[in-house]
Amino acid sequence: MQDINIKKRLKEIIDDQPNDATFDDILRELAFERMIERGLDDSKNRHSISNEEMEHRIKTW
Repeated sequence: MQDINIKKRLKEIIDDQPNDATFDDILRELAFERMIERGLDDSKNRHSISNEEMEHRIKTW
């Protein structure tokens, strides 16, 4: 997310919430948006692993 658009995007996310959304609901949505952005950045910067590697890691848990 570009710095100059952060406030705008956060306001959009908040405005998209229903009127009865709780503080926790809104924080959850904001956190979810951040996780998506981080994942996209990781993918763009090739900081990701294959599905096969992930499957292997999960099996070792």
